[in-house]
Amino acid sequence: MKAYAQRTKAELLEELGRVEKEYEALRGMGLSLNIARGKPGSEQLDLVRPMMDVLNAESDYLCDGIDVRNYGNLEGLPACRRLFAELLGVKPENVFVGGNSSLLLMYQVINAGYIHGLRGEAWCGQERVRWLCPAPGYDRHFKITESFGFELVTVPMTPTGPNMDLVEKLIQDPTVKGMWCVPKYSNPDGVIYSDETIRRIASMKPAAEDFLLMWDNAYCVHEFAVSYRPFPSILTECEKYGNGDMVFEFASTSKITFPGAGVSCFACSEGNLRRMLGELTVQIISYDKVNQLRHVRFLKDKEGILRLMRQHAQVLAPKFACVLEALEREIAPLGIASWEKPVGGYFISVNVLPGTAMETWELCRDAGLTLTKAGASFPYGKDPQDSNIRVAPSLPPIGQLQQAMAVFCTSMKLAALRKLVLSCEF
Repeated sequence: MKAYAQRTKAELLEELGRVEKEYEALRGMGLSLNIARGKPGSEQLDLVRPMMDVLNAESDYLCDGIDVRNYGNLEGLPACRRLFAELLGVKPENVFVGGNSSLLLMYQVINAGYIHGLRGEAWCGQERVRWLCPAPGYDRHFKITESFGFELVTVPMTPTGPNMDLVEKLIQDPTVKGMWCVPKYSNPDGVIYSDETIRRIASMKPAAEDFLLMWDNAYCVHEFAVSYRPFPSILTECEKYGNGDMVFEFASTSKITFPGAGVSCFACSEGNLRRMLGELTVQIISYDKVNQLRHVRFLKDKEGILRLMRQHAQVLAPKFACVLEALEREIAPLGIASWEKPVGGYFISVNVLPGTAMETWELCRDAGLTLTKAGASFPYGKDPQDSNIRVAPSLPPIGQLQQAMAVFCTSMKLAALRKLVLSCEF
């Protein structure tokens, strides 16, 4: 195949006619496919089915002298706190264990800062609150801070993490109150923050004394193409520079066990934990300790988690390979897109021809393929280049994934050809 940039307008028109026919044939198939969110497929969920059988006898519900069926222990079952502490490389007394949603815990932390103030004046009483959003990033993070009326500030991502020169400049403004981070296999680019980036983040001296680092370590053990990579503890790193109160780290078992019935946590300084217990004690008496114990008994320890994640990797690796092979075969020779090649996490970030992401998304939608909306990886859903689309290969079986990629690649070609023919820029 000849790259589109090397074709004459007549050749592009001929290709446009061919691709339009190919697209119409796909649209006529009445497909219903979904690669929008990082949902584990049924084969992965089956790996965890035995977890439902670990609590049977009455004695099974006792742990550390606690009857998990009853009220109490808002901060979480001690055994589950120890499990997450081992996973994240922190002390159990720094861990709070909640329900199935780490996103809810993130919301509750932001809400505490907004309503009452975590380390200073409540943000709701301040005229202007700005929040740093490395992008492409996780749309649900951005939506949380947007929902409180914060001004979202885009920070470009680099191959080693957020652009730290820009971050260090922006935090000199006292209205900048925090930053979102997904430090390992970032959503959607799959970037792993470098040790130097982590050091610079941990040692920051923001002008705002109540600056809050929201460190979502959602993919801390989610390798599928390489062996497990140990990762620095952000809480430990921040403590080195006197910033222990600056950070909340979040994790969950959402893509380890059952996404809808997992366990989440945050790790923070003991002072921050006391403050959050004060906030949460008026909201809930205790989270589901039965489920926390079920996870402890099934996963056992960090090595048990890593063993399970190696099984997940055997399912995920062929799906990511399927997507990457289709892109290399159908798109790479045409020169109309670029993409990351992650070795962990749940997403592939594709940058299509600038100005065509939304049209590509609409064409996919009309042909029966659901994708996360173009632009979602940027604050306010506005991609300045209209180029980024996130692909999540995990849910469909390989056969459906191949169909999905046929629709995606054809839609990408069609959107690019329409733009190029109209503009004659190539």
